[in-house]
Amino acid sequence: MQSYLDFEKPVADLEGKIAELKSMAAADQAVSIDEEVSRLSSRADEALVEIYKKLTPWQKTQVARHPQRPHFSDYIKTLITEWRPLAGDRKFAEDSAIQAGFGRFNGQPVAVIGQEKGNSTETRLKHNFGMARPEGYRKAVRIMEMADRFNIPVISLVDTAGAYPGIGAEERGQAEAIARSTEKSLELGVPNIAIVIGEGGSGGAIAIATASRVLMLEHAIYSVISPEGGATILWRDAARAQDAATNMKITSADLLGFGVIDGIIPEPTGGAHRHPETVMASTRDALAKFLADFDGKSRLEIRELRREKFMAIGTKL
Repeated sequence: MQSYLDFEKPVADLEGKIAELKSMAAADQAVSIDEEVSRLSSRADEALVEIYKKLTPWQKTQVARHPQRPHFSDYIKTLITEWRPLAGDRKFAEDSAIQAGFGRFNGQPVAVIGQEKGNSTETRLKHNFGMARPEGYRKAVRIMEMADRFNIPVISLVDTAGAYPGIGAEERGQAEAIARSTEKSLELGVPNIAIVIGEGGSGGAIAIATASRVLMLEHAIYSVISPEGGATILWRDAARAQDAATNMKITSADLLGFGVIDGIIPEPTGGAHRHPETVMASTRDALAKFLADFDGKSRLEIRELRREKFMAIGTKL
């Protein structure tokens, strides 16, 4: 069942009328609804196009958080074959918020790391809503070290509101774990790519997103803090999250302009949750291009290109 966001109400009303007509037709075969359904469908499509042509940063935030948006597990099922997830940080415990392992992309061995939010109450609790503890970042470091040792490219799929801020996580070194993961991402001698597929929240995202190439889905967001958190700090009022989202420049278009990301993967009208297969195909193309671009480059070249990329951020505004 399609879930609608607040600003999608005109579309929801039209598609609701279509559903009613189809229900009537199912009960009475004599009723002809084809012409009316076609007219309403056209109006719904037009309304959707108009809405998504002028999304505000706050509306993009809502799209990025949509519960039906494809998650890490969906990308793995579609893009990666022979998937072998690995668990545990070899120090304390397993953290299901970060999923990591090895598989093949178009036949080529790759390491894949990413946050999984879950798509039901049970899985959301299991994955802690995609908010990783220190063990998750130490697991990510372990996978990156293995990939580096065997010259395997690393793919990161970023989708988190941020690292878990619980007392236990802080006691076990959350900040250091994020820093170590960021450090490892930067020093890899193999190419790594990060794709923000939903939310890219603060250090929890950066820990696996400091890559040779950073891409975002069109309606994803990437920020140092959530709009609600920013509004609370700036105005002591979380209700001003819309203002914060606009001022923080968190959209893919803003960040591409600043040079923080390297490209945008387009989404179909209505967002990735409406046509996931289209987004998967675009993501596959982006990954294939990335691997082709870095094919044959030496470890030193890869490190130097990554260094130059991050050193250039903020110098050409």
